[in-house]
Amino acid sequence: MEIISKCISSAFLVSVMFLTIVSHAVAYDSFDPNGRINIKWDVLSWTPDGYVVTVTIINNQMYRHIKSPGWTLGWTWAKKEVIWSMVGAQATAQGDCSKFKANIPHSCKKTPTVVDLLPGVPMNQRFSDCCKSGVMASWGQDPSAAVSAFQLSVGHSGTSNKTVTPPKNFYLLGPGPGYTCSAATIVPPSVSFSPDGRRTTQAMMTWTLDCTYSQLLVSENPTCCVSLSSFYNPMITPCPSCACGCKDVNNNCINDPKDSRVLNKKALAKEDASMLQCTDHRCPIRVHWHVKANYREYWRVKITITNFNYLMNYTQWTLVAQHPNFNKLANVSSFVYKPLIHYGSINDTGMFYGIQNHSDLLMEVGPEGYVQTELLLGKDMKAFALDQGWAFPFKLYFNGDECKMPLPDIYPTLPNSAYANSISSSTLATTLLLSALLVFLCSCH
Repeated sequence: MEIISKCISSAFLVSVMFLTIVSHAVAYDSFDPNGRINIKWDVLSWTPDGYVVTVTIINNQMYRHIKSPGWTLGWTWAKKEVIWSMVGAQATAQGDCSKFKANIPHSCKKTPTVVDLLPGVPMNQRFSDCCKSGVMASWGQDPSAAVSAFQLSVGHSGTSNKTVTPPKNFYLLGPGPGYTCSAATIVPPSVSFSPDGRRTTQAMMTWTLDCTYSQLLVSENPTCCVSLSSFYNPMITPCPSCACGCKDVNNNCINDPKDSRVLNKKALAKEDASMLQCTDHRCPIRVHWHVKANYREYWRVKITITNFNYLMNYTQWTLVAQHPNFNKLANVSSFVYKPLIHYGSINDTGMFYGIQNHSDLLMEVGPEGYVQTELLLGKDMKAFALDQGWAFPFKLYFNGDECKMPLPDIYPTLPNSAYANSISSSTLATTLLLSALLVFLCSCH
């Protein structure tokens, strides 16, 4: 009994360790291991009752952007701070400022919520890298558009780096849930250069924090699925049934897109989840991978991304695919391609996104509700094969979320004749020569 008890205890300990590891690894992305959103607070000067600080948000994620309606940043003040004024952003609520008789603060809330300003605001309200409605490109697409910043004057706080305490309980919406933020950490003060590059200035105080993304925090179901087809098999492998969930089947989609009354009613109710076209997979996005042709030294793939959402346009979308033949990618049409290399010389993961003013806008469901590209890949004859599912991707991500793949046992397969033992050209020639000789000898008799 004692041995059994020890075994049970050991098993329990291992289980706890495993769950702990998994819980900490939920936000880890093997395709973008350093991907996170960094938030930096630089105290530029002291005021009679506080400080002026610049807050910079940097999207270091390679392929996950912040889409409209943009980011929302919130925190809890450590003391009784107020925000006297802001440029480049605004607090969504002023809060209770009744104790102030004059010079009313911009926000008196203990837990302020801050959003970016719209592009058309007056110049006196603007700040560098602000006023983009909170939309931020991914770092892999456009680093210059992956930064957002604003400035605020904080009062009723400390007035030195020994008395100021950073806020706590930070959270970031981008625009919905999914990000988990660390605690703010005081770091060495930032140093910046003057416009002419001949003088440096140092912040009075700096603290930073990181926010990481987890798809599990957004939804228990995927947001996209994958279907497959090939030139060598007439059968199409569809997206898995209910790939993105089928709860409340009767009211979760629109059967007749011509019924504008239904569409308008749902739009007014803002039931975004029910704006989908009725499909078996019930996903807003489907990625179709088609093996189009097989040449002597190359093979061709066609990728089509289709939008099944009636009221959603996808801007600055990204597609990430993992395939072992990307190291010999010869040509990409209509999309921009960037390799994601994390394992030395191994290049099996690529990032795709649309060309500006051509394919960067994925329209809502309809005749224009898709974008597509064709890839030409060189053959590595030591590794190339069309059988056993090699021609299809291992994983696909759309806008940073992993898409639901079909089961490997239903992938398009080669005809049975293709699995017969291959015969080399020399063997075939020898066989034909022997057959001809046999016929000649028979004719002589």
